[in-house]
Amino acid sequence: MSQMITPDLVVLDADLGSSPADVIRTLSGKVAALGRAEEEGLFASALAREEKTPTGIPGGIAIPHAKTDAVTEPALAMARLSNPVPFGAKDGPADLIFLIAAPAGADQEHLKLLSKLARSLIKKDFTAALRAAASPEEIVALVDGALSDAPKAAPAAAAAAQSASAPSQAPATEGPRRIVAVTACPTGIAHTYMSADALAAAGKEMGVDVQVETQGSAGATPLPAEVIANAEAVIFAVDVDVRDRDRFAGLPVIQSPVKRGIDEPKEMIEEALAAAKDPHARRVKATGSSSSSDSDTAGESVGAKLKRALLTGVSYMIPFVAGGGLLIALGFLLGGFDITKFADTIVVKNNLFSLPTEFGDHALGPLGAYLGAVLFKIGALSMSFLVPALAGYIAYALADRPGIAPGFVVGAVAGFMGAGFLGGIVGGLLAGYTASWLGQRPAPRWLRGLMPVVIIPLVASIVASGLMFVVLGGPIAWLTTALNNWLSGMSGAAAIVLGIILGLMMCFDLGGPVNKVAYSFAAAGLSAGTADNHGPYLIMAAVMGAGMVPPLGMALATVLRPKLFTAAEHENGKAAWLLGASFISEGAIPFAAADPLRVIPASMLGGAVTGALSMAFAAGSRAPHGGVFVFFAFDNFILWLLSIAVGAVITGFTVVGLKGAAARKAEARQAQEAVTV
Repeated sequence: MSQMITPDLVVLDADLGSSPADVIRTLSGKVAALGRAEEEGLFASALAREEKTPTGIPGGIAIPHAKTDAVTEPALAMARLSNPVPFGAKDGPADLIFLIAAPAGADQEHLKLLSKLARSLIKKDFTAALRAAASPEEIVALVDGALSDAPKAAPAAAAAAQSASAPSQAPATEGPRRIVAVTACPTGIAHTYMSADALAAAGKEMGVDVQVETQGSAGATPLPAEVIANAEAVIFAVDVDVRDRDRFAGLPVIQSPVKRGIDEPKEMIEEALAAAKDPHARRVKATGSSSSSDSDTAGESVGAKLKRALLTGVSYMIPFVAGGGLLIALGFLLGGFDITKFADTIVVKNNLFSLPTEFGDHALGPLGAYLGAVLFKIGALSMSFLVPALAGYIAYALADRPGIAPGFVVGAVAGFMGAGFLGGIVGGLLAGYTASWLGQRPAPRWLRGLMPVVIIPLVASIVASGLMFVVLGGPIAWLTTALNNWLSGMSGAAAIVLGIILGLMMCFDLGGPVNKVAYSFAAAGLSAGTADNHGPYLIMAAVMGAGMVPPLGMALATVLRPKLFTAAEHENGKAAWLLGASFISEGAIPFAAADPLRVIPASMLGGAVTGALSMAFAAGSRAPHGGVFVFFAFDNFILWLLSIAVGAVITGFTVVGLKGAAARKAEARQAQEAVTV
């Protein structure tokens, strides 16, 4: 246990900056200095988790954390700040910061220890001792004591339950009122267990028997069926899906993000008790009955629900496109661009011991032709899942698991009809809404078991795919063909305008929804590219180039005017060179988070110029990802690099100019105040 935190990982009474990023950067460096993590990877993962959901909790505490491959050995780094930093807690900034670093494949014992620490931090006597400690060695001793004092044999879920009143399996009409709860967060290390303990402690204080199941990285011990049967209501304090939620079917449900279980446990329990007495309260339905009525999307507007479904579909689709597209690019490298004419024949009739004799002029010999054909075919088959995956996971977002099968089927039909990307979106929405509607229909008890497995997928597939075949497929296919022809025929000013629009979208939110729409539009169109139709390749190159501009521009800005940036930003700038070159737009996020009003406009300006120049230079990419490292898949690669360089320079100088103007105004204001005084 003492190896998890050492005096070298403790910083006492220091000013580490004014933002969470500054603190996380310093603590990540401490962990990396001991050889337990790669600093940039740990920092990026912890900051991404912080930006998704702030880790501040009441009492002046924050627990930034990450579970990532960048960590090689579990570690705790602690800072007691002389200048508290806001981490998103309602009661103000935090002065006690624990960075929890866990490897992606951390063993259960280490994860349980990390979880125990997180639970200890909600105990006032423990945090008071941390604030009074005079040396790093005392901090280490306190943490070791907290870890060793926690129950050693109790599983995570059981430990959460033990924090509440003694478990009771008596009928619900006897003893205190009874509630069950489930807590879960994406990382499953800190908030999951702190929320569980906060709910259990609040229940004990209120005289309510609250038993909690934690679904975290340290595993989960499901609540006994009798405990659930005797409960009056259930609380879901979760940021992810609840596992096996059918166990709670019929119970009144209160659902909120996991952090609310830490901040407002009493309020959540009061709401659950009130729901138990309300015959019209929202209740948990079986998974086969669409999760929309009892999930954290309840009350969601139609537009927000539609946006969530589309982004879910795109998020699940992108791995098929990125992986498949890179394999196709490697196939071109080995087998030449004309490998498309020979691939099917080569992969069927040849092997490593019988290499092909007929292949393109640009292949790297018989072996290159064979390996290129194999890579190209794997990539092409992966890309063929683009539309089915898009439609399937759009339907999944609307109707949960019963929507997946009809979504994939209608996506395959859309592809067969030539309806493409647009057909996948329409088909996925049809399948999802149909499955969701069917799931909400009352069914006889004897039929309920068949609904999610047979009835809903069958009927939703018939409805959605039937409409795609009979009514929608033809018109959407015509529209898709017309759109592709229009894009393919673009030249001159029209192509440049499209490049500007795509560049602005790629730099607007740096990996957010708008960025994803632009990227998906480009990647989905790659399959339509041919030797005679370079339009999709031009669009892909413009999108990729524009997405590389923000991190490269920020890296350049830290070199141009170092005094305008903090030490942490200088470190981020060093990493941004490689991230930008790899087409990872998120490398600019730390800069945008610290100064969005200057960084984002500067990035959009540079991205728009790059998109326009890339189109004007007729640069084309057959690969959907990889940045400069897939140079072999580009047409006019040098001119494409030039367009990126111009955009990055514009972004760098613009952000320096904007920050410099702000700094001069601040200095003038301070001088005027000094004169006034």
